[in-house]
Amino acid sequence: MIIYTESAELYLCNRLYFYIFVAVNREKRHITIHDIARELGISASTVSRALSDNPRISLATRKLVQKLALENGYRPNTMASNLRKGKGNTVGVIVPNISRSFFSNVISGMEKELSSAGFNLMICQSHESIEKEREAISTLLDARVDGIMMSLSMESSDPVHIRQLVDAGVRLVFFDRIPRGQNVSRVVINDYIAAFNLTKYLISQGYSRIAHVAGYKGISVYDDRRQGYEDAMRKNGMDIPGHFIAETEMTREGGAKAFDRFFSGSVAPDAVVSAGDYSAHGVFLEAQKNGLNVPVDLAISGFSNEEFTQHIDPPITTVDQRGYDVGCKSARLFLDTLETDQVSEIVLDPNIIYRESTVRKLYINN
Repeated sequence: MIIYTESAELYLCNRLYFYIFVAVNREKRHITIHDIARELGISASTVSRALSDNPRISLATRKLVQKLALENGYRPNTMASNLRKGKGNTVGVIVPNISRSFFSNVISGMEKELSSAGFNLMICQSHESIEKEREAISTLLDARVDGIMMSLSMESSDPVHIRQLVDAGVRLVFFDRIPRGQNVSRVVINDYIAAFNLTKYLISQGYSRIAHVAGYKGISVYDDRRQGYEDAMRKNGMDIPGHFIAETEMTREGGAKAFDRFFSGSVAPDAVVSAGDYSAHGVFLEAQKNGLNVPVDLAISGFSNEEFTQHIDPPITTVDQRGYDVGCKSARLFLDTLETDQVSEIVLDPNIIYRESTVRKLYINN
């Protein structure tokens, strides 16, 4: 027998409220344990225990609560429950900018692997700001995520906050941009080899004055790409004038500034290896403004295989960073950390996509 602690009048009012609430919210299915408790005239804690089939609640009450919940599409607030338990089957992801195709592909790969393992993703963006990156970390830790997967912002060349996470024992997996000098699990492509082979390819096409749009020092991927470019040039006996390396942001505006630097000296480049597609496009647009023919007068290549690179004329040679694969591997690496504390590194081979912006011999021969 169920004993209602409220008066009959209040019970009827609550019952009327309940059905009005159900009618208004039926499509949204926002019925809560408080609504069920109000309908039945029992406490929310009793409803919660009944829904979890707690034997301390009578069988009749449990069946009544569960029946009402089922009929009205009740769904538990798993996030609140997980926060109380200190575990959420949720993984935090921090990316510099989700609008970049590389990072959106990474997230797709992560979601595929983690969802099949029963995990959800909580996604944050740093927008290349170290302050926003710190805020994102704080938000994820407050949400009690089971771990964090992230790619560092441009401003995180000396990430003290990452060292603090490592020291605190937070489960971490880094991808793409990784912290130097930290013993953390990571998934990257071989940026050095990509830049080395891309530069060597330009040399094979007859280019000899090759410049480089470099990202800021201290960011792992840009350091590796710059080193690959420099080593390829030196091993093939090519000079690198001081104005042939431009450290700038990986944007179209950054590419435009790099173009001005390259053509400010007495020697002008005949090819450009850019550490990013957007900066490569900035160089491309400036070359067009100045009447240069791409690729005869100036070859241009980038990194990331952004969608637009294949649709401009001529399409831009680029490095496919295998975002989806990076995401899948990162997620699997995270799942492995649930079983062991072992730190692992996965290095994927890059795919260079050769397009018309760098095939000088084709144009000259024709």
